[in-house]
Amino acid sequence: MFWGFLILLSVTIPMAMFIISEFIYLGNSVFINWDLNMYHEAQDVPAKARSTSLNDHLGQVGYIFSDKTGTLTQNILTFNKCCINGRVYGPDSEARRPKENPYLWNEFADGKLLFHNAALLRLVRNNRDEAVREFWRLLAICHTVMVRDSRGQLSYQAASPDEEALVTAARNFGYVFLSRTQDTITVMELGEERVYQVLAIMDFNSVRKRMSVLVRKPEGTIGLYTKGADTVIFERLHRRGATEFATEEALAAFAQETLRTLCLAYREVAEDIYEEWQPRHQKASLLLQNRAQVLQQVYSEMEQNLKLLGATAIEDRLQDGVPDTIKCLKKSNIKIWVLTGDKQETAVNIGFACELLSENMVILEEKEITRILESYWDSNSNFLTKKSLSGVNLALVINGDFLDKLLVSLRKEPRALVQNVNVDEEWQEPAQSRRDFLHARRLSLMFRSFGIPLAPPAPPPPQSQDSGGRCTSEVLQERTFVDLASHCQAVICCRVTPKQKALIVALVKKYHQVVTLAIGDGANDVNMIKTADVGVGLAGQEGMQAVQNSDFVLGQFRFLQRLLLVHGRWSYMRISKFLRYFFYKTMASMMVQVWFAFYNGFTAQPLYEGWFLAFYNLLYSTIPVLYIGLFEQDMSAEQSLGKPELYVVGQKDELFNYWVFFQAVAHGMAASLINFFMTLWISWDTAGPASFSDHQSFAVVVALSCLLSVTMEVILIIKYWSALCVVSILLSLGFYAVMTTTTQCLWLFRMAPKTFPFLYADVSVLSSPSILLVVLLNVSLNTLPVLGLRVIFQALRKARAEV
Repeated sequence: MFWGFLILLSVTIPMAMFIISEFIYLGNSVFINWDLNMYHEAQDVPAKARSTSLNDHLGQVGYIFSDKTGTLTQNILTFNKCCINGRVYGPDSEARRPKENPYLWNEFADGKLLFHNAALLRLVRNNRDEAVREFWRLLAICHTVMVRDSRGQLSYQAASPDEEALVTAARNFGYVFLSRTQDTITVMELGEERVYQVLAIMDFNSVRKRMSVLVRKPEGTIGLYTKGADTVIFERLHRRGATEFATEEALAAFAQETLRTLCLAYREVAEDIYEEWQPRHQKASLLLQNRAQVLQQVYSEMEQNLKLLGATAIEDRLQDGVPDTIKCLKKSNIKIWVLTGDKQETAVNIGFACELLSENMVILEEKEITRILESYWDSNSNFLTKKSLSGVNLALVINGDFLDKLLVSLRKEPRALVQNVNVDEEWQEPAQSRRDFLHARRLSLMFRSFGIPLAPPAPPPPQSQDSGGRCTSEVLQERTFVDLASHCQAVICCRVTPKQKALIVALVKKYHQVVTLAIGDGANDVNMIKTADVGVGLAGQEGMQAVQNSDFVLGQFRFLQRLLLVHGRWSYMRISKFLRYFFYKTMASMMVQVWFAFYNGFTAQPLYEGWFLAFYNLLYSTIPVLYIGLFEQDMSAEQSLGKPELYVVGQKDELFNYWVFFQAVAHGMAASLINFFMTLWISWDTAGPASFSDHQSFAVVVALSCLLSVTMEVILIIKYWSALCVVSILLSLGFYAVMTTTTQCLWLFRMAPKTFPFLYADVSVLSSPSILLVVLLNVSLNTLPVLGLRVIFQALRKARAEV
């Protein structure tokens, strides 16, 4: 008997739900692929869903972590300005710009350089200024670009668009990179071919933030050419004079114009110094363990006492539609964090350009953030509340060094938290002093709202974690920082490494139960993309690694708005409706078997015809469910984009949660009670031709009442009516009519009476008007009260919203 009940009620476990849900996920993914509004024609890149199980997550995103270069910007880099020996050279005005190409004197010029400066070109061609000569020579030597010579035309292939732009600029100015071998680099310098012997290449990485090449010149002297971030170059200079200060001012001006900057430096290396350094470099290169760390230390020893040559400024314009997209996403209550390796000034100005930051925001930097965290520890009370932050628009601007101090306990977490990220400690650069770029604006207002004293409090006493599991000071620091950041309108993290990008995402996931999305276009974004709940890769200029490790592929950042607010919101709404309705219809049909068991002595006798049980989830109620999961819309795509605040519904899990699940179960059980007991009470002590107190007639009435009730429910909850919707409902009822007529025909009954016992049962029931009234009564009792409650609830909600 137990096994009989187990088989009888096994249909209650909605295995069909898992199968249908896969079709729904697949269908919604196909709709993303087919959306021509997310097709980037310039690069021939359509939107693509590489994962078919995360569509509903797109409608629940709370945090977006975005790269800057190539994601918010075009990553089509052009040489815009430079500073050589303290003097800035920008593009000439239109009036002074020559009508013909000024680089025609150079047979290797490709004609693509839009930067024209007559004064700088004269200095280059005169070849008398050593700083100018070494500046362009460095750009032609210090890189990893590969060159191809096809029919006398040079074409460069670079791993980074920055390098290609710089080498191309040097080429047009007469310093042409011709070829490289394992040991040499050949450069044509103003018509003279020079071959440099490569003694060492000190690669760029996210920790070093610079690249150096040690070469022996044709004259026999040794030179070290270094380019990198301003913070690491300036701390390695031999001296700081007027030229260096002028270059710093130029760098700040470049950053104000959102230009990408690099500093260039040079050093003459004595022969004895090289002879002393070379064995240590050779030994470090042959190490089997910790080779990278030891090599970085050896490189750092050589990269000292540099002479500053100047700086380059490369323009990388914003992509089309980025400001409007960010504005719309912010209205959707989505927090946007920009994680970039650029310097702070550039990142902040890009933030203003894309309207992530605004003039009425209080921008907090490291000093202010530290004071807030320390005040939290000192007061031992949570002032990070909505009440204390009312009327204050905050934004955070932090750098990688601050994050290193902050992400202490997170590095001890299991590696599963930060997927495929090497969290081992690496050799770090010495700490450098940072120049304050943004002094506290309106900080007094912010500090008063927090209740923080103007004088910084004493540092908190160290805490330890006892066996009871009390939070350590590191965990408290992380949690407080995340709480503060979650109240900010924007967060910008600059000078961060790929590992730090992933750790930031993991930090938010650790302390907030939210859906995170990471978007990037380069290999340095892969860890971040894989750590987030949803990864979006942009098909850009930096290869396909981000795309290959992502869940969704887009051509431009602006398409993220449609991906989330239209496809994401629809998918979440469709899946939620599908699940709620599926649980309802399953309980409405299957709980009748439980009520029937009280009247058959728990003999596990089925109430329904066996074929009704077989086809109920297969044909009779499946097609409308598929329609809901694939085509349901509560509003059009244009309306979804015009009302981004409605996206909050998915972030709060309002459409499907435990309460909605229990509602669906209770609704289904109520429907089953009405269908069974109303039919039972009406048929009680009846006899004659109009009676349906026999088992088969009773089963048909209950089954038909159940099917029509769930069909009426699907009619009530569907908001997007189309011809396909009507066809799906008619097909479901048509399948019931056709299959019932077939399984209850005389021919099959004669062939297998035990398999097809319900001979003409439906025809007998439907031919009696009184029995049809019972079916109508059951359907009405299941539909009208629910409809009335929903109308009342919507009216109350509308009245509350108006108040």
